[in-house]
Amino acid sequence: MSTLYTRKDIREKAKELATMLAQTEEVDFFKRAEKKINEHLRVQEMIAEIKKHQKEAVNLRHYGKLEAMKEVEAKIDELHNQIDEIPLVQEFKRSQIEVNELLQVITNTVSKRVTDEIVRSMDGDVMRGTTTKSPFHQC
Repeated sequence: MSTLYTRKDIREKAKELATMLAQTEEVDFFKRAEKKINEHLRVQEMIAEIKKHQKEAVNLRHYGKLEAMKEVEAKIDELHNQIDEIPLVQEFKRSQIEVNELLQVITNTVSKRVTDEIVRSMDGDVMRGTTTKSPFHQC
């Protein structure tokens, strides 16, 4: 008979995996890129300006001043475009994508492994992904 794990056991393993992930090259690169972004004065000024305009847009919408709101939203879009052109920001966004891809690989791997284990434990067909052998397919 196979071992049964508790939610607590699984949470502990997940914490171990999270610790490992936090020490990968991808996460290290992300942390360095984020630190540079946080220290980049012009980027921080532009982010503050975007936040100010966002609050302004919310107030304009609340008071029904839609034309003025559209103008403010255009300023926000322009600031976003300017930020996106900064090489440091591009590097940061690439690092986010790499970390997200790593997390997706882990999610997909766990999902596939769980499915395969369920199929195997029910004497199913892993290649077909079925939990019982079909009388219509020859082995």
